[in-house]
Amino acid sequence: MSNTLQQQSPESKRLDLGSNARRPCHRRSVSAGAPLIYSGGATLLPSGNICPSGKILKPGLPSRGPNRTDVLGSGTVNYGRGSIVRGGSGNIPVPAAAPPLTVKRAMSGSDPEEVKRAGNELYRGGNFVEALAMYDRAVAISPGNAACRSNRAAALTALGRLAEAARECLEAVKLNPAYARAHKRLASLYLRFGQVENSRRHLCLSGNQEDQSEEQKLVLLEKHLNRCADARKFGDWKRVLRESEAAIAVGADFSPQIVACKVEAYLKLHQLEDADSSLLNVPKLEGCPPACSQTKFFGMVGEAYVPFVCAQVEMALGRFENAVAAAEKASMLDYGNVEVGRIVNVVKMVARARSRGNELFSSGMFSEACSAYGEGLKYDNSNHVLYCNRAICWSKLGLWEQSVQDCSQALNIQPNYTKALFRRAASNTKLERWSEVVKDYQALKRELPNDNEVAESLRQAQLALEKSRQMVYGTRFGVEVEQICSLDKFKAALASAGISVVYFKEASNELCEELSPFINTLCVRYPSVKFIKVDVEECLAIAKAESIRSVPTFKIYKNGEKVKDMIRPTHQLLEDSVRKSSSL
Repeated sequence: MSNTLQQQSPESKRLDLGSNARRPCHRRSVSAGAPLIYSGGATLLPSGNICPSGKILKPGLPSRGPNRTDVLGSGTVNYGRGSIVRGGSGNIPVPAAAPPLTVKRAMSGSDPEEVKRAGNELYRGGNFVEALAMYDRAVAISPGNAACRSNRAAALTALGRLAEAARECLEAVKLNPAYARAHKRLASLYLRFGQVENSRRHLCLSGNQEDQSEEQKLVLLEKHLNRCADARKFGDWKRVLRESEAAIAVGADFSPQIVACKVEAYLKLHQLEDADSSLLNVPKLEGCPPACSQTKFFGMVGEAYVPFVCAQVEMALGRFENAVAAAEKASMLDYGNVEVGRIVNVVKMVARARSRGNELFSSGMFSEACSAYGEGLKYDNSNHVLYCNRAICWSKLGLWEQSVQDCSQALNIQPNYTKALFRRAASNTKLERWSEVVKDYQALKRELPNDNEVAESLRQAQLALEKSRQMVYGTRFGVEVEQICSLDKFKAALASAGISVVYFKEASNELCEELSPFINTLCVRYPSVKFIKVDVEECLAIAKAESIRSVPTFKIYKNGEKVKDMIRPTHQLLEDSVRKSSSL
């Protein structure tokens, strides 16, 4: 044997072309000195057309020995696009395109070998659907032919029907337990499914000890999955995302569980849009061999993990009925798992709370609806839908501050959630917080660029903001807020008609310092109310006459008569009291 023949390229080995095979346009010599490969001249066949006898084949009339069997090679990564090689000792490539006469003869004939050969020719030409039809026919004629089953698996793999391909490979190794080609193809499929142990078992059974690339992939995959499990246990979801993506990159690109793990990481990181879109890309392996479904993933049955994650995503996005259905499916697949049981309980309780809240809201029972939504949030405090629903109830009760807070919570979880932006803008309008209103309508304008109502609301909010800024500018010069230090002036101010709000403060008090800007804001919002500031350290006589013992203290007077006093009130309580007093 010549040196040229002994030094095969790595590509030729990977394609499993056989020890004597060479790429087209290369020449090799034999003992008789006659070349077997022809690459020039109009009267000759295309380069690479080889005949075992050394003769040139005539077009459309391939010569085959009676005892030779065509077997589909495994391709560069054993995923289906393989080469066609002859069984026996003379592993020599055959033509890349199937002659029409061969295919027609195979379709009408009953020889499984002839039908299989036609399928091989079609497969090499990239005609996978037609090749599959040929293999189907070959299997129907000879159901006990392991090679037909294995080649059918290759065509199914090329068409993306991986679960069916795995079943065909399993059938092939049942028919012939020593069939290395089918074992290797199964190992590659299980790698894509993320099934390390199953893949390793069939890789060993294939007897392929020379090429260690598949084993290296399995070692890497196992490492990433272990890291993923550790990170998930400690709630390090950024690392879970990285490791799941790394596992997919190693070769487990058709694993429902690993893709679902990526979805779960997005969910926990509050990247709901990414979680939702990735959920649509979870591979479907219905009818996969039992070895796939029985494998454990993060301690639960592999098949149960996908609906387990799906239930959480559906609930987070407010699709409560879908969430309940997915949770129940996960429970059916792995009834005894603690994690699954907890999610089933959470999903059902949240769905029930949301349904109850909606019923109460429709009946006009807004306070009770608030409580119902709050019950749901006890089970899932990251549900932006429940926060937004409760915010609407707060607004119906006139509790604008609580409405703003719940809308902000919803937006922290789901940024640019339009319902929450609309509701917060409406509540902030009631509170006359024009700069916040403008921000929300600007965000809505980006989300809904063609909405005329949003554009008009933004314009009105900008006008109100400009007007309020002009009024606040006046307050800086004492136009709105009157500061009094004399007891006589204080009594005279209270005796005047209308509503007066007295703010007792200390310059050195941190709470007073934080509250003072809000008093200026209230001056702008309620121009009919007179606001008075009294520094109790500078005006001891007023503090003594009014019995001030703690600051900040507020007293509200109407026509000289005290109607309310408050010690250290919240912003919401203070504003509610001013609003009610001004409307009397």
